[in-house]
Amino acid sequence: MTRFLAERELTNEGATQRKPRRGRRSATVNLAESPLTWLHARGHLSDRQFVAGERLRADYERAQLAPSVTMRWEPVRIRSSGAGQGLNPTERQISAKRRFDGAIAAAGDGLSDVLWRTVCAGEALAGVEKALEWPARSGKLVLKFALDRVAGYYRIS
Repeated sequence: MTRFLAERELTNEGATQRKPRRGRRSATVNLAESPLTWLHARGHLSDRQFVAGERLRADYERAQLAPSVTMRWEPVRIRSSGAGQGLNPTERQISAKRRFDGAIAAAGDGLSDVLWRTVCAGEALAGVEKALEWPARSGKLVLKFALDRVAGYYRIS
């Protein structure tokens, strides 16, 4: 996996620049890192919560729920291997959609928003809190509750 690292200037307005000026702080950021991975790497999520989030994201991607163009450019595959063997692509997509819908339902109405925005859409928690008009630093706690419920749905111990 290729890691994309960039050094950016940290400013009060949230804008970024390439080279830090004298007297300013800078940070190296992995632009390919998801918010879920970031939280887990810094000890804010347990392994169980992280695995539940990754499984939810995988079902989201397998169900092809993200916006896409109308033309598919990937090659047609005749044989399947691994998970879902014996199912055609449409059946695998429907199965992933059912699992995703079940996991979101298990999280509940109040928790599914932060779960979808952070895990599936890849939004940062600060942006999620602002969009949902929540107090600062409350998103992490709510996300943990949601991931615990999703882990129960997927039977992750």
